[in-house]
Amino acid sequence: MALLLAALAALAGGARAECLRGAGPVPGKLNVHIISHAHDDVGWLKTVDQYFYGQRNDFASAGVTYSLDTIVQALEVDPSRRFTFAEQAFFQRWWNEQTDERRNVTRALVANGQLSFVLNGWAQHDEACPHFITMLDQTSLGNKFLKEEFDFTPRVSWQLDPFGHSATQAVLLTAGFGADSMFFGRIDFADRRARKLRRAMEYVWRASPTLGARAQIFAGANLGGSYGPPAGLCWDQKHCEGGEPIIDDPQCNIFEPNNVAPVVEKAVQTALEYQNGTQGSNVYFMMGSDFQYENADEWYKNLDKLIHHVNADGRVNMFYSNPNMYTDARLRSARCSRCRSCVPGPRRAP
Repeated sequence: MALLLAALAALAGGARAECLRGAGPVPGKLNVHIISHAHDDVGWLKTVDQYFYGQRNDFASAGVTYSLDTIVQALEVDPSRRFTFAEQAFFQRWWNEQTDERRNVTRALVANGQLSFVLNGWAQHDEACPHFITMLDQTSLGNKFLKEEFDFTPRVSWQLDPFGHSATQAVLLTAGFGADSMFFGRIDFADRRARKLRRAMEYVWRASPTLGARAQIFAGANLGGSYGPPAGLCWDQKHCEGGEPIIDDPQCNIFEPNNVAPVVEKAVQTALEYQNGTQGSNVYFMMGSDFQYENADEWYKNLDKLIHHVNADGRVNMFYSNPNMYTDARLRSARCSRCRSCVPGPRRAP
């Protein structure tokens, strides 16, 4: 009987943990969207080949093919997990090396929303120097494949690393491609400071005086600065500073202290800080950065624990998300507020 009760308790605990993963925004709470992603430069400190295969790791450690392998495997394990991928130069190369079985698994992950893509084409192009035809060509090249292979049309423009952002990107390569929103990482420090004081890190951008509301989009810079995870909440095996694994096993207290409480407090306080930079009840954590997730298990095991324990704490609601879900939540809440007339409705590419 004791063994049966113990087994039932274990099952109940498992069900409770699953329940505390969070399924989406909850009215009346601050909702924290966990956006798992990696920024993979299509050539920077190494060549594209070296970045893809992990050559010259003595110079710069990165192997995008292994990241994609482990990301897909980690998503298979748990249907609540999500990942957002950008650079088609790497994804299409990885795709060409996959078996039919792995391709079918990947198609299923895209179909159920676990693996999503964003509108940046072959690479994240610069916005200042290229001619707009070049920007159109490379964006079309990347997204044509997504339509043909997955019947997927990105709704989010994703310009995390370019230094400076243009009306051309907002009008022609976001609204013009049928996208609803544009996210970027880098803005001038003085602009960031002023926007945080006004709670205006996110806004509706009418980038074309001629087209007006027809081309407006929801836009904003990462609330935390740049495009990486909050300090102390990073779990990549090679590219994190200050991120310690979450220890929540009571038996570990003998040698290593249980660190759930300080990690939860850090996450909650960061969410509240981010909320002060925008309006509404939704914020997001960018969980990933340059060439991360080469060991996706390390990220997802700690994110699973983070989401569970933050939701058990109860002050905020945390869940796996992606830029599409975040945009929908922001537009939905805005339409229910005084900004009803100034928020763009959902837009789909023809």
